[in-house]
Amino acid sequence: MITIDGNSLSLDQLVRVAVGGETLELSSDARTRIETARGVIERALAGDAVIYGVTTGFGKLSEVRIPREKIRELQVNLLRSHASGAGEPLPETEVRGAMLLRANSLAKGFSGVRTAVVETLVQLLNRRVHPIVPSRGSVGASGDLAPSAHMALVMIGEGEAMLHGDPLAGAEALRRAGIAPLDLEAKEGLSLLNGTQFIAAVGGLAVARALVLAETADVAGALSTEVLLGTPAASDSRIQEVRPHPGQGRVAETIRRLLADSEIVASHRDCGRVQDAYSLRCIPQVHGAAHDALEHICEILTREFNSATDNPLVFAQDGLVLSGGNFHGAPLAHALDYAAIVLADLAGISERRIERLVNPDLSGLPAFLAPEPGLTSGYMMLQVTAAALVSECKLLSHPASVDSIPTSGGKEDHVSMGLTAALKLRTIVDHLETVLAGELLAACQAMEYRRPLRPGSGTGQAYDIVRSAVSALSGDRPAAKDIEAVRRLIRSARFSGLGASGRGSASPN
Repeated sequence: MITIDGNSLSLDQLVRVAVGGETLELSSDARTRIETARGVIERALAGDAVIYGVTTGFGKLSEVRIPREKIRELQVNLLRSHASGAGEPLPETEVRGAMLLRANSLAKGFSGVRTAVVETLVQLLNRRVHPIVPSRGSVGASGDLAPSAHMALVMIGEGEAMLHGDPLAGAEALRRAGIAPLDLEAKEGLSLLNGTQFIAAVGGLAVARALVLAETADVAGALSTEVLLGTPAASDSRIQEVRPHPGQGRVAETIRRLLADSEIVASHRDCGRVQDAYSLRCIPQVHGAAHDALEHICEILTREFNSATDNPLVFAQDGLVLSGGNFHGAPLAHALDYAAIVLADLAGISERRIERLVNPDLSGLPAFLAPEPGLTSGYMMLQVTAAALVSECKLLSHPASVDSIPTSGGKEDHVSMGLTAALKLRTIVDHLETVLAGELLAACQAMEYRRPLRPGSGTGQAYDIVRSAVSALSGDRPAAKDIEAVRRLIRSARFSGLGASGRGSASPN
């Protein structure tokens, strides 16, 4: 069980709850902070204070004063009116991630909600009630208003939800799960909507996958270097030391470990080749830059996971309720756009290596790695598929965060498009996974033509992992099945850590 306290949620924990289904509990310290902040709201209401979204309307309507007897109705109307999403539903994993992040943000104790609000989110997660949330409709302005409204409607017994694979009305889903519908009090509807949790969930889960893909790309690049008889000199530690980017040095070390004891490398040590094409020679520089970028992006995500992104915010120690803009998705939108560029570049360099593997003019191997070139086409189409996906990645890498468009009658006149950035990134991650599967397939097929020479200690393990799911080509067959089999291996992180000391395994999980 994971304890949420508003301050220490990690990317790994996000994955464990969203994908792995781990259960949650709310820390006692968080309960105290939540209740203290709620006291500030109650006292402000008793004193007839004017508070945005509590005693006023929203956005352009923030100048409209709401009578005391209408305050609860205001919160319910907010959820209903803002549930305006469109498009295919988000996967349950991403919805779970958003619910976790919203609960954790509220647990910081700056939102002024009751503990019951956070507990309801925890119950939904623990009992696997998943609101059906359309994927489009957020501009990342006051956070993810439309998707958050669809999520919050289920908490009050409205909307729609999935329970054990069955689509149900929100009220019925709560009844079957034994969860009481939440009766919203002042500010609680607003606190469930204002925030960046859908951007952070969709983007965070995509980045978690990207970390696995970055390590997989290192393995694929080492395999390609080996079977294409590339020189290992480019990974020499002395080259990296004079340009000391951390990722570059780590990738070079990984390649050295993967190629250790390779008879293939030893076989052409004195061939006279001075240097290789950039897609081989610059793996430490390109892959290393990707690793460094992803590390930076993870820092931003983790900071956001543990931030108060509501508005207004309650500062109990000072007895103040302050309006600001912590809901704005810019920090995430910029980071996720950066991630999209980085992963599109990894896909591009991998596609270039696939081309070198299947092109006989570049590889010196049979055309398209076919058993009988001409009669069979082998892996000719791996490069074509990769080219199509890489071209789409290039289009998707255009930043969403520069495409602001005013909303809410001009009150929200600069928006982040953060969820658009996250959804684009998710697609790029999918494409990169496929491209890397193609490179692993091609490199392992090329390995068949380097026998009886033995591969390196790490590349040999990678070869065995691929061959545990896909046999060598003996004739033509649908390559799509081979690609999907290797994608499953990649998704289960089978290639992660192969180049690290004491890590990696050739045996299936």
